[in-house]
Amino acid sequence: MANVVSLIGRRLLQLPLMILGITFLVFFVMSFSRVDPAITALGEGASPAAREAYRDAQGLNDPLLVRYVSFLGGLLRGDLGTYSARQQPVIDEVARAFPITLQLTFLGLLVAVVGAVVLGVVAAIYRDRWPDQVIRLFSIAALSTPSFWLAVLLIQAVTLGVGWLPASGRLPAFTDDPVGWLQRMALPALALGTPVIGQLSRVVRTAMVEELDRDYVRTAIGAGVPRRVVVARNVLRNALITPVTVLGLRVGYLMGGAVIIEIIFALPGMGTLILGGVTNNEPNLVQGVTLTVALAFVVINIVVDLLYVLINPRIRSV
Repeated sequence: MANVVSLIGRRLLQLPLMILGITFLVFFVMSFSRVDPAITALGEGASPAAREAYRDAQGLNDPLLVRYVSFLGGLLRGDLGTYSARQQPVIDEVARAFPITLQLTFLGLLVAVVGAVVLGVVAAIYRDRWPDQVIRLFSIAALSTPSFWLAVLLIQAVTLGVGWLPASGRLPAFTDDPVGWLQRMALPALALGTPVIGQLSRVVRTAMVEELDRDYVRTAIGAGVPRRVVVARNVLRNALITPVTVLGLRVGYLMGGAVIIEIIFALPGMGTLILGGVTNNEPNLVQGVTLTVALAFVVINIVVDLLYVLINPRIRSV
């Protein structure tokens, strides 16, 4: 138990340092943007004196470190700056779009986990037989298929008659219309999660095969315990420890991929938001979206690390 507390403490101590590093990196990279915030705020017709006065008022002429400290102070207050000539808060747009990206990410994660566990378990039970060979071919095909290309294929399939799974249109709130929400999110989640199924199913299969070859499995089956009971109660639980580690690494991939999938399926998430920021030359908006996604990636991976510590009995017993 003391070992678990120590590991959790180290992970939590690393979190502020990682967040600080990410904020500086994003701020430093965005400082090279050639977009003049004064022109964005005041318009092309503003005089040079008015632009200079705006830069002085906003601290844009201050040294980089001074501006970074000011940026951190605003970040701690929940202020990501403003964008457009109307000075709209970036945090409002992020608060609207980020939940949609999280919904798509975790729905894609659910698709990946369910698909990988089912295929991996079946492949391990029927190893070296035709179900295993078919699943192996599918996993290779899924792993080598880019999610954005699969998204385009799914949209083409919709145009050929799969109308009950729309590829575009309004996204209803889950609380208002759960069925409509699921129909609208099904194709994006399938496109997002399929490549992860390809990788994760092979990891599950390998872990299952290793567990099935252990002595305790043969002993239990020899003692008369049904094979399906041994697999469900013991083998599967022990075999899933390794895939959890791999899954933690893929969560970041899913979130990054969700940004692209949202653009293809016209979902009003972070991907559409950052595309609008780039198209309309809004560096504050791009910075806010990038920073939010990066911080979410770090926090999610820390959480997965902690879950791995909690579910792995070998770490708890050290």
